[in-house]
Amino acid sequence: MSAPLPPLTVIPPELRTLADYERLAQLHMAPDIWAHVQSGAGAGLTLANNRAAFDRIALLPRVLADLRGGHTRRTLFGRDHAAPILFAPIAYQRIAHPDGELACVRAATAMGVGMVVSTLSSVSLEAIAEAGCDAARNLGTTPAPLWFQLYLQETRADSAELVTRAEQAGYEAIVVTVDAAVKRATFALPRGVFAANLPSGSDRRQTSTPRGAILFGTPLADTAPTWEDVAWLRARTSLPLIIKGILAAEDAGLAIEHGADGIVISNHGGRTLDGAPAAIEVLPAIADTVAGAVPLLLDGGVRSGTDVVKALSLGAAAALVGRPQMHGLAVAGLAGVAHVAHILRGETELAMAQLGCATLDQLGRDCVANTATRTVASPQHRHN
Repeated sequence: MSAPLPPLTVIPPELRTLADYERLAQLHMAPDIWAHVQSGAGAGLTLANNRAAFDRIALLPRVLADLRGGHTRRTLFGRDHAAPILFAPIAYQRIAHPDGELACVRAATAMGVGMVVSTLSSVSLEAIAEAGCDAARNLGTTPAPLWFQLYLQETRADSAELVTRAEQAGYEAIVVTVDAAVKRATFALPRGVFAANLPSGSDRRQTSTPRGAILFGTPLADTAPTWEDVAWLRARTSLPLIIKGILAAEDAGLAIEHGADGIVISNHGGRTLDGAPAAIEVLPAIADTVAGAVPLLLDGGVRSGTDVVKALSLGAAAALVGRPQMHGLAVAGLAGVAHVAHILRGETELAMAQLGCATLDQLGRDCVANTATRTVASPQHRHN
C-alpha cells in the first residue's frame, strides 16, 4: 500500500467544498488514522444520521429582501465572533499534520472563528494559546476566541489543575464534555503523539476478561462524572461554563439548574452510543425547553454553510465543526484549515442571502420549509 501523500503547499482550485477536502484527505492520511478519524460507534448508524438528518431539512428561500448592512457577527459570552462557527474540540490533531493544533489556532485567528481546544490536544494548551496570540500580532488582528474543553479527571484536584492552567493561559470559557466518560477506544496513537496536557499514564481504560467485569463494577464506571461534579466545577471557575454532550431536553434543563451558561447539543460525532439521534433532530425540542435562557450550540454533521444556517434557524446560536478540521489539516496544514473555515463562512453568507436574511437574528423556523419544524406564522414578518 502506498504511503500517504504529503500536505499540499498550494490549494488547488478544484477544492471548493468540505466534501472535496474529505475525499482528498484520505490520500494524505495513513489508513489506520483515516479509519479512526472517520469512525463511529457500532454500525455507524448515528454517524450516518448526523449527515442524513441535515439533508432531510429544506430551507425556504425568500426574494427581494433588503440585504444592506448584512453581516454574520455573533456575541457569545461577551465576546464578538465574526461568524457563528467554531472549531470543535478534536483530540490528537498531530495525527493529521505535524503542526496539529498550532495550525488550527492560527487558521482560526486568520479566519475570525473560535476554537475549542481538547483536553487531549497533542500540543499543550499554553502553546496553543500563545500561537494564537502570535498569529494575531502578525496579522494585526485580535486572537481567536479560545475555549478549553475539559474531560473531568479521576480526581477533582487534577481537573482543577487543568482549569487553572486554562484560566491563566487566557481561555475564555470551559466546555465540559459529559457524554464520553464511558466509550469504546481501540485506536493506538502513532509514535510521538500523546496527550500533551496530561501526565503519562493518566488515560483511564478498562479491558474486560472472560466472566470478569466488563464495565459495571469497574473503576471506569464507578468514577464516571455526575451532576455533582458539574456543580463543583461551576463553583470552581468564574469562566462561562458550557456543557457539551446534551441530547435530552430534560438534561438541558438540569444543566441550567446546575449552573451551565451554555449547552452544546452533541452525540460526540456518533462515537459513543450508536442509535442516538442526530443533534439537529433534537435541537428544536431543546430550544423550546431552554427558551433562550442560555445559548445553544450544535455539534455533529456540519459540512456546509447551509448546515450552519439550518442549525441557527432551528435555535442554535452557533455551530461547531469537527472532522473537517482534520481533513483540512491533512490536505494542506494551516492553509487547508483556513480554507475550510473560509468555505463555511462564504456558504453561510450565500445561504442567508438566498433566505433574505441580512443578519443572524433574522434566521428562524420560518426559514425552514419542513412543516414539522416550523412554528405558527407570527403577524409580523421577519423582514419588516
